[in-house]
Amino acid sequence: MALHEVVADGVATITMDNPPVNALGAGDTYALAGMLDGYRTRDDVRVVVLTAAGRGFCAGVDIKEIQATDADGGHLGLVEANRSCAEAFRAVYECAVPVVAAVNGFCLGTGIGLVGNADVIVAAEGVGFGLPEVDNGALGAATHLMRLVPAHRARWMLYSCEPATAEELHAYGSVLRVVKADDLMDAAAEVASVLAAKSPDVLRAAKASMNGIDLVDVRRSYRYEQGFTFELNLLGRGDEARSAFLRGERSSNAAAD
Repeated sequence: MALHEVVADGVATITMDNPPVNALGAGDTYALAGMLDGYRTRDDVRVVVLTAAGRGFCAGVDIKEIQATDADGGHLGLVEANRSCAEAFRAVYECAVPVVAAVNGFCLGTGIGLVGNADVIVAAEGVGFGLPEVDNGALGAATHLMRLVPAHRARWMLYSCEPATAEELHAYGSVLRVVKADDLMDAAAEVASVLAAKSPDVLRAAKASMNGIDLVDVRRSYRYEQGFTFELNLLGRGDEARSAFLRGERSSNAAAD
């Protein structure tokens, strides 16, 4: 499994670890959702830190897994990638305790969905946040991107596939702190310790109340986006883009979420 969990002092730290770029297969994405859902009944967990080992936070779904699963002409790989992403993003959003995302290197595709639904974000200097979905013949996670950047900035990022930096997101207020890469986990631990010191009952109620007053239903809007991914796949655009990526004709590390 590409996920590691450590619980100490009220903080559960989940580390994604799937070299080389932390692209997540459907099984690990479902497993992440299960971990996050499980904290609802764990009194020893007051805060979650979601982070990653290696070069970057997350480069998207596992394109090789999708193409291998769908090699016979079916679409089960794509369907499971979409379903598992929807479950993981929901689980971050609905996690009973606040989720602090500690982001290193790059945050693409699936990473945007996870981070966009987190409660607090800390990032290393120079981290690139982006959605290369259009270049991959797919759509998804614009719902979560619009929680990170203003609407028109999000449109440009989606259409152009150009990323934004951690420093830019900090200026918008969506990233709480930008620190040197070597200081990232210390910063995340400091933020988590502030939250872990609060009354757990009140903190859980505070998160539920914030979710209840959101203007956009992130679960429904993301599934709406995914409908266009399925349309594009039926037209052959998604398979064309994924195959081109595996042939080395595309540089993007993310795929359809």
